[in-house]
Amino acid sequence: MRRLSFSVLLAGVALAALSVGGVAAASPRGAVFTLSNNPAGNRVLVFERAADGSLLAVGAVSTGGTGTGAGLGSQGSLTLSNNHRWLYAVNPGSDEVSVFRVNGTHLQLMEVAPSGGDMPISITSHGSIVYVLNAGGDGSIQGFHRSSTGILAQIAGSDQPLSQAAPGPAQIEFAPNGRNLVVTEKGTNRIDTYRVHADGSASAPSWRASAGPTPFGFEFTRRGTLVVSEAAGGATDASSASSYHFRSNGHLKLLDGPVADTETAACWVTVTRDGRFAYLTNTGSGTISGYSIAWNGDLTLLDADGATGTTGAGPIDVTVDRSSKHLYNLNAGSDTITIFNVMPDGSLTAAGSVSTPDGAAGIAAY
Repeated sequence: MRRLSFSVLLAGVALAALSVGGVAAASPRGAVFTLSNNPAGNRVLVFERAADGSLLAVGAVSTGGTGTGAGLGSQGSLTLSNNHRWLYAVNPGSDEVSVFRVNGTHLQLMEVAPSGGDMPISITSHGSIVYVLNAGGDGSIQGFHRSSTGILAQIAGSDQPLSQAAPGPAQIEFAPNGRNLVVTEKGTNRIDTYRVHADGSASAPSWRASAGPTPFGFEFTRRGTLVVSEAAGGATDASSASSYHFRSNGHLKLLDGPVADTETAACWVTVTRDGRFAYLTNTGSGTISGYSIAWNGDLTLLDADGATGTTGAGPIDVTVDRSSKHLYNLNAGSDTITIFNVMPDGSLTAAGSVSTPDGAAGIAAY
């Protein structure tokens, strides 16, 4: 296993300092991260987040691995731990994962480890347990224990297949209780679930048919409602969302959906921390669709035309900060991050953008 353990201080030499409207950001209140996904050397790009949601590019840190330079077709290639102290990144070009300790906008690279498969595209964590989704070959999941110093150790019995060989997986994520894992499969229209045992190992997969075609990105509310985007194979104006929750037997029950958003290629999802709203990026329409989430999981489209916000070209990854007052979406077509203010009624107000390198993937914020 290849391991690195050293501190990398952020410097402004890798990226020109950028800010919304050309005005320096106010006092930092958090950070936003994205991956360069460069085949010559993958990096985490770091932006200071001010209290008003504006961003200032402050540098880039090597992951110690490589990207692909092309879209990953996945959600969760970059993820923060719940306490924002750890950042996990995939290196799909070198089949590795990286672990960073987070201190404000400073990242300390603690580990670069083999992903346990080919082409890791999505990563998730619960406490000190980390799971990665490998999309290459037949596809698989692999689990790790993370030590207090950030070193990863593979968990025996955690290397599990997907529902079938090469199903076009999109994302892996823990349920809030840490006892279940979910994987979406675009090619089979299936949602896989795994039981996570006390030692961190995983069961063989179970699966159910997705309520709508081409399940892609998803996110849980804190109460455990699962909201999944459905891209409908990219068919024009045919996208939707559905909601689920886990039964006591570990299987998923459909709560609502598919609920149409009238837009094209809904792929990435984020949910506000209070669980009231979900937002889907529509890659083919250049829009974001907002849904309200009822206590019973029912989904209601916020805007009849499906366009709660207008993004840059080719919106992909999306997230909210820890306050859920600001939403950030990465745009593959315009090489930008678009910033929105989230209003109390769930509506979005555009608040500027910053530039990113071509090929960037994944987004995480606190």
